Amino acid sequence: MKTVIRYFAWALLVLVAFGLAAAGAAHLLAQRKLNRSVEVNVVPVAFASDDASRARGKYLFQSRGCGECHGDDGAGKLLIDDPAGLRVWTPNITAGPGSAVAKYSEADWVRTIRHGVKPDKRPILIMPCEDYNRFTDADVAAIVAYVRSLPAAQGEIGRIEMPLVMRALYAADVVPDAPQRIDHALPPAKPVAEGPTPEHGAYVANMCKGCHGETFHGGKIPGSPPDWPPATDLTSPATYAAYGDVARFKAMLKSGKRPSGEAIKVMPFPSLAALNDTDVEALYAYLRTLPKGVARP
Repeated sequence: MKTVIRYFAWALLVLVAFGLAAAGAAHLLAQRKLNRSVEVNVVPVAFASDDASRARGKYLFQSRGCGECHGDDGAGKLLIDDPAGLRVWTPNITAGPGSAVAKYSEADWVRTIRHGVKPDKRPILIMPCEDYNRFTDADVAAIVAYVRSLPAAQGEIGRIEMPLVMRALYAADVVPDAPQRIDHALPPAKPVAEGPTPEHGAYVANMCKGCHGETFHGGKIPGSPPDWPPATDLTSPATYAAYGDVARFKAMLKSGKRPSGEAIKVMPFPSLAALNDTDVEALYAYLRTLPKGVARP
Protein backbone atom coordinates (compact mmCIF):
# COMPACT_ATOMS: atom_id res chain seq x y z
CA MET A 1 0.00 0.00 0.00
CA LYS A 2 2.82 2.39 0.89
CA THR A 3 4.43 1.63 -2.46
CA VAL A 4 1.22 2.56 -4.30
CA ILE A 5 0.87 5.81 -2.36
CA ARG A 6 4.51 6.64 -3.02
CA TYR A 7 3.97 5.94 -6.76
CA PHE A 8 1.00 8.29 -6.96
CA ALA A 9 2.84 10.95 -4.98
CA TRP A 10 5.75 10.83 -7.43
CA ALA A 11 3.32 10.89 -10.38
CA LEU A 12 1.62 13.96 -8.93
CA LEU A 13 4.95 15.69 -8.44
CA VAL A 14 5.91 14.94 -12.05
CA LEU A 15 2.60 16.34 -13.30
CA VAL A 16 3.04 19.49 -11.22
CA ALA A 17 6.59 19.87 -12.52
CA PHE A 18 5.40 19.49 -16.11
CA GLY A 19 2.61 21.97 -15.45
CA LEU A 20 5.00 24.56 -14.04
CA ALA A 21 7.40 24.03 -16.91
CA ALA A 22 4.57 24.45 -19.45
CA ALA A 23 3.38 27.59 -17.70
CA GLY A 24 6.89 29.02 -17.70
CA ALA A 25 7.35 28.17 -21.37
CA ALA A 26 4.00 29.75 -22.31
CA HIS A 27 4.90 32.93 -20.43
CA LEU A 28 8.36 33.10 -22.00
CA LEU A 29 7.17 32.44 -25.55
CA ALA A 30 4.28 34.91 -25.26
CA GLN A 31 6.60 37.60 -23.91
CA ARG A 32 9.09 36.92 -26.70
CA LYS A 33 6.32 37.33 -29.27
CA LEU A 34 5.13 40.56 -27.65
CA ASN A 35 8.67 41.94 -27.70
CA ARG A 36 9.49 40.98 -31.28
CA SER A 37 10.36 43.66 -33.84
CA VAL A 38 7.83 44.02 -36.66
CA GLU A 39 9.15 45.64 -39.81
CA VAL A 40 6.57 47.38 -42.02
CA ASN A 41 6.80 49.92 -44.81
CA VAL A 42 5.48 53.15 -43.30
CA VAL A 43 4.54 56.07 -45.54
CA PRO A 44 3.86 59.11 -43.34
CA VAL A 45 0.64 61.08 -43.79
CA ALA A 46 1.01 64.83 -43.23
CA PHE A 47 -0.66 66.24 -40.13
CA ALA A 48 -3.83 68.29 -40.68
CA SER A 49 -5.25 70.97 -38.39
CA ASP A 50 -8.14 72.56 -40.33
CA ASP A 51 -11.70 72.59 -39.01
CA ALA A 52 -13.03 70.28 -41.72
CA SER A 53 -10.43 67.62 -40.93
CA ARG A 54 -11.13 67.81 -37.20
CA ALA A 55 -14.87 67.52 -37.82
CA ARG A 56 -14.38 64.48 -40.04
CA GLY A 57 -11.97 63.04 -37.47
CA LYS A 58 -14.52 63.48 -34.69
CA TYR A 59 -17.11 61.58 -36.71
CA LEU A 60 -14.65 58.74 -37.37
CA PHE A 61 -13.57 58.68 -33.70
CA GLN A 62 -17.17 58.29 -32.60
CA SER A 63 -18.39 55.91 -35.32
CA ARG A 64 -15.38 53.63 -35.76
CA GLY A 65 -14.94 52.55 -32.16
CA CYS A 66 -12.11 54.81 -30.99
CA GLY A 67 -14.23 56.37 -28.24
CA GLU A 68 -15.53 53.01 -27.10
CA CYS A 69 -12.01 51.77 -26.42
CA HIS A 70 -10.14 54.90 -25.35
CA GLY A 71 -13.10 56.75 -23.81
CA ASP A 72 -14.88 59.77 -25.25
CA ASP A 73 -12.17 61.96 -23.75
CA GLY A 74 -9.35 59.78 -25.12
CA ALA A 75 -7.84 59.25 -21.66
CA GLY A 76 -8.12 55.45 -21.80
CA LYS A 77 -9.97 53.14 -19.44
CA LEU A 78 -10.39 49.60 -18.15
CA LEU A 79 -11.83 48.10 -21.32
CA ILE A 80 -11.95 44.39 -20.48
CA ASP A 81 -12.24 42.86 -17.01
CA ASP A 82 -13.01 39.23 -17.75
CA PRO A 83 -13.53 36.79 -14.84
CA ALA A 84 -11.21 34.35 -16.65
CA GLY A 85 -8.31 36.72 -16.02
CA LEU A 86 -8.04 38.92 -19.12
CA ARG A 87 -7.81 42.59 -18.15
CA VAL A 88 -7.11 45.37 -20.64
CA TRP A 89 -6.46 49.03 -19.86
CA THR A 90 -6.43 51.16 -23.02
CA PRO A 91 -3.83 53.93 -23.34
CA ASN A 92 -4.28 57.64 -22.92
CA ILE A 93 -4.15 59.18 -26.41
CA THR A 94 -4.42 62.79 -25.27
CA ALA A 95 -1.39 64.97 -24.54
CA GLY A 96 -1.99 64.75 -20.78
CA PRO A 97 0.06 62.95 -18.08
CA GLY A 98 0.65 59.31 -18.96
CA SER A 99 0.11 59.94 -22.68
CA ALA A 100 1.10 57.11 -24.99
CA VAL A 101 1.21 59.37 -28.05
CA ALA A 102 2.75 62.64 -26.84
CA LYS A 103 5.88 62.12 -28.94
CA TYR A 104 4.22 60.49 -31.96
CA SER A 105 5.50 61.60 -35.35
CA GLU A 106 3.49 61.42 -38.57
CA ALA A 107 5.06 58.03 -39.28
CA ASP A 108 4.25 56.77 -35.75
CA TRP A 109 0.54 57.50 -36.21
CA VAL A 110 0.46 55.64 -39.52
CA ARG A 111 2.46 52.71 -38.11
CA THR A 112 -0.01 52.38 -35.25
CA ILE A 113 -3.32 52.97 -37.06
CA ARG A 114 -2.65 51.16 -40.32
CA HIS A 115 -0.22 48.46 -39.25
CA GLY A 116 -0.86 47.74 -35.55
CA VAL A 117 2.77 48.36 -34.66
CA LYS A 118 4.11 50.64 -31.92
CA PRO A 119 6.78 53.29 -32.60
CA ASP A 120 9.40 50.95 -31.08
CA LYS A 121 8.28 48.31 -33.66
CA ARG A 122 6.69 46.00 -31.11
CA PRO A 123 3.23 44.63 -31.99
CA ILE A 124 -0.03 45.93 -30.59
CA LEU A 125 -2.00 43.04 -29.13
CA ILE A 126 -5.57 44.32 -28.85
CA MET A 127 -6.62 47.00 -31.35
CA PRO A 128 -8.76 46.40 -34.46
CA CYS A 129 -6.18 47.93 -36.80
CA GLU A 130 -7.38 45.64 -39.59
CA ASP A 131 -10.53 47.80 -39.57
CA TYR A 132 -8.44 50.95 -40.04
CA ASN A 133 -5.76 49.63 -42.38
CA ARG A 134 -7.78 50.70 -45.42
CA PHE A 135 -8.46 54.28 -44.28
CA THR A 136 -7.71 56.82 -46.99
CA ASP A 137 -4.83 59.20 -46.31
CA ALA A 138 -7.36 61.98 -45.73
CA ASP A 139 -9.21 59.95 -43.10
CA VAL A 140 -5.99 59.00 -41.31
CA ALA A 141 -5.04 62.68 -41.21
CA ALA A 142 -8.55 63.60 -40.03
CA ILE A 143 -8.70 61.17 -37.13
CA VAL A 144 -5.20 62.17 -36.00
CA ALA A 145 -6.19 65.85 -36.25
CA TYR A 146 -9.17 65.25 -33.96
CA VAL A 147 -7.23 63.16 -31.43
CA ARG A 148 -4.48 65.79 -31.26
CA SER A 149 -7.15 68.43 -30.53
CA LEU A 150 -8.54 66.58 -27.49
CA PRO A 151 -7.99 68.37 -24.16
CA ALA A 152 -5.09 66.95 -22.16
CA ALA A 153 -6.33 64.38 -19.66
CA GLN A 154 -4.78 62.16 -16.99
CA GLY A 155 -4.32 58.54 -18.01
CA GLU A 156 -1.79 55.77 -18.47
CA ILE A 157 0.16 54.26 -21.35
CA GLY A 158 -2.00 51.12 -21.29
CA ARG A 159 -1.40 47.55 -20.18
CA ILE A 160 -2.74 44.02 -20.54
CA GLU A 161 -2.99 41.15 -18.08
CA MET A 162 -3.37 37.80 -19.83
CA PRO A 163 -4.33 34.51 -18.15
CA LEU A 164 -2.00 31.58 -18.72
CA VAL A 165 -4.33 29.91 -21.24
CA MET A 166 -4.45 33.02 -23.39
CA ARG A 167 -0.67 33.41 -23.18
CA ALA A 168 -0.28 29.86 -24.45
CA LEU A 169 -2.76 30.44 -27.28
CA TYR A 170 -1.05 33.71 -28.17
CA ALA A 171 2.37 32.08 -28.18
CA ALA A 172 1.01 29.35 -30.48
CA ASP A 173 -0.47 31.95 -32.87
CA VAL A 174 -4.01 30.74 -32.17
CA VAL A 175 -4.69 34.24 -30.84
CA PRO A 176 -3.15 36.69 -33.34
CA ASP A 177 -2.00 40.19 -32.51
CA ALA A 178 -2.82 43.27 -34.59
CA PRO A 179 -0.04 43.08 -37.20
CA GLN A 180 -0.74 39.38 -37.78
CA ARG A 181 -4.30 40.24 -38.85
CA ILE A 182 -3.26 42.77 -41.51
CA ASP A 183 -2.09 42.51 -45.11
CA HIS A 184 0.63 45.16 -44.89
CA ALA A 185 1.22 45.10 -48.63
CA LEU A 186 -2.18 46.64 -49.39
CA PRO A 187 -1.97 50.30 -50.41
CA PRO A 188 -4.27 52.85 -48.77
CA ALA A 189 -7.81 52.95 -50.14
CA LYS A 190 -8.54 55.47 -52.85
CA PRO A 191 -11.18 58.10 -52.06
CA VAL A 192 -14.70 57.23 -53.20
CA ALA A 193 -17.52 59.73 -53.49
CA GLU A 194 -19.74 59.56 -50.40
CA GLY A 195 -23.28 58.43 -51.10
CA PRO A 196 -25.69 55.52 -50.49
CA THR A 197 -23.84 53.36 -53.00
CA PRO A 198 -22.21 49.92 -52.81
CA GLU A 199 -18.87 51.52 -53.74
CA HIS A 200 -18.90 53.80 -50.69
CA GLY A 201 -20.41 50.98 -48.64
CA ALA A 202 -17.40 48.77 -49.42
CA TYR A 203 -15.21 51.44 -47.81
CA VAL A 204 -17.43 51.71 -44.73
CA ALA A 205 -17.56 47.90 -44.46
CA ASN A 206 -13.86 47.77 -43.62
CA MET A 207 -14.94 48.50 -40.04
CA CYS A 208 -16.78 45.16 -39.97
CA LYS A 209 -13.94 42.88 -41.02
CA GLY A 210 -12.28 42.56 -37.62
CA CYS A 211 -15.26 40.54 -36.36
CA HIS A 212 -17.04 39.25 -39.47
CA GLY A 213 -13.89 38.39 -41.42
CA GLU A 214 -12.43 39.47 -44.71
CA THR A 215 -15.24 37.76 -46.65
CA PHE A 216 -17.97 38.56 -44.06
CA HIS A 217 -18.70 34.89 -43.40
CA GLY A 218 -18.50 35.42 -39.64
CA GLY A 219 -17.42 32.74 -37.20
CA LYS A 220 -15.31 32.84 -34.06
CA ILE A 221 -13.84 36.29 -33.50
CA PRO A 222 -10.03 36.00 -33.22
CA GLY A 223 -8.84 36.50 -29.66
CA SER A 224 -12.33 36.98 -28.24
CA PRO A 225 -13.35 35.68 -24.77
CA PRO A 226 -14.68 32.10 -24.81
CA ASP A 227 -18.23 33.18 -23.91
CA TRP A 228 -18.57 35.44 -26.97
CA PRO A 229 -20.83 34.03 -29.68
CA PRO A 230 -19.54 33.69 -33.25
CA ALA A 231 -19.99 36.68 -35.53
CA THR A 232 -22.97 36.41 -37.85
CA ASP A 233 -22.44 35.23 -41.41
CA LEU A 234 -23.46 38.36 -43.31
CA THR A 235 -23.65 36.38 -46.57
CA SER A 236 -26.16 33.76 -45.40
CA PRO A 237 -29.70 33.58 -46.85
CA ALA A 238 -31.06 33.86 -43.30
CA THR A 239 -29.32 37.21 -42.80
CA TYR A 240 -30.55 38.45 -46.18
CA ALA A 241 -34.11 37.47 -45.26
CA ALA A 242 -33.97 39.04 -41.78
CA TYR A 243 -32.89 42.42 -43.16
CA GLY A 244 -35.02 42.66 -46.26
CA ASP A 245 -35.08 46.43 -46.20
CA VAL A 246 -32.75 49.18 -45.03
CA ALA A 247 -35.17 50.33 -42.31
CA ARG A 248 -34.70 47.04 -40.43
CA PHE A 249 -30.94 47.34 -40.81
CA LYS A 250 -30.95 50.90 -39.44
CA ALA A 251 -33.16 49.88 -36.53
CA MET A 252 -30.76 47.07 -35.59
CA LEU A 253 -27.75 49.42 -35.57
CA LYS A 254 -29.61 51.92 -33.37
CA SER A 255 -31.30 49.49 -30.98
CA GLY A 256 -28.87 46.57 -30.74
CA LYS A 257 -31.72 44.16 -31.44
CA ARG A 258 -32.53 41.86 -34.32
CA PRO A 259 -35.85 42.31 -36.16
CA SER A 260 -37.18 39.46 -33.96
CA GLY A 261 -36.54 41.62 -30.88
CA GLU A 262 -33.64 39.45 -29.68
CA ALA A 263 -30.77 41.48 -28.21
CA ILE A 264 -27.43 41.06 -29.98
CA LYS A 265 -24.77 40.19 -27.42
CA VAL A 266 -21.55 41.44 -29.03
CA MET A 267 -21.40 44.41 -31.39
CA PRO A 268 -20.03 47.95 -30.91
CA PHE A 269 -23.46 49.59 -30.85
CA PRO A 270 -22.41 52.95 -29.38
CA SER A 271 -20.21 53.39 -32.45
CA LEU A 272 -22.69 51.91 -34.90
CA ALA A 273 -25.42 54.20 -33.60
CA ALA A 274 -23.18 57.17 -34.45
CA LEU A 275 -23.03 56.23 -38.15
CA ASN A 276 -24.77 58.80 -40.33
CA ASP A 277 -27.56 57.79 -42.72
CA THR A 278 -25.30 57.96 -45.77
CA ASP A 279 -22.83 55.48 -44.31
CA VAL A 280 -25.59 53.16 -43.07
CA GLU A 281 -27.40 53.13 -46.39
CA ALA A 282 -24.14 52.63 -48.28
CA LEU A 283 -23.12 49.78 -45.96
CA TYR A 284 -26.50 48.12 -46.46
CA ALA A 285 -26.24 48.53 -50.24
CA TYR A 286 -22.79 46.93 -50.25
CA LEU A 287 -23.71 44.01 -47.99
CA ARG A 288 -26.63 43.20 -50.30
CA THR A 289 -24.14 42.70 -53.15
CA LEU A 290 -22.19 39.98 -51.33
CA PRO A 291 -22.57 36.49 -52.83
CA LYS A 292 -25.01 34.45 -50.77
CA GLY A 293 -23.32 31.81 -48.65
CA VAL A 294 -24.68 28.81 -46.82
CA ALA A 295 -26.93 29.46 -43.87
CA ARG A 296 -25.56 28.40 -40.49
CA PRO A 297 -27.35 25.43 -38.85
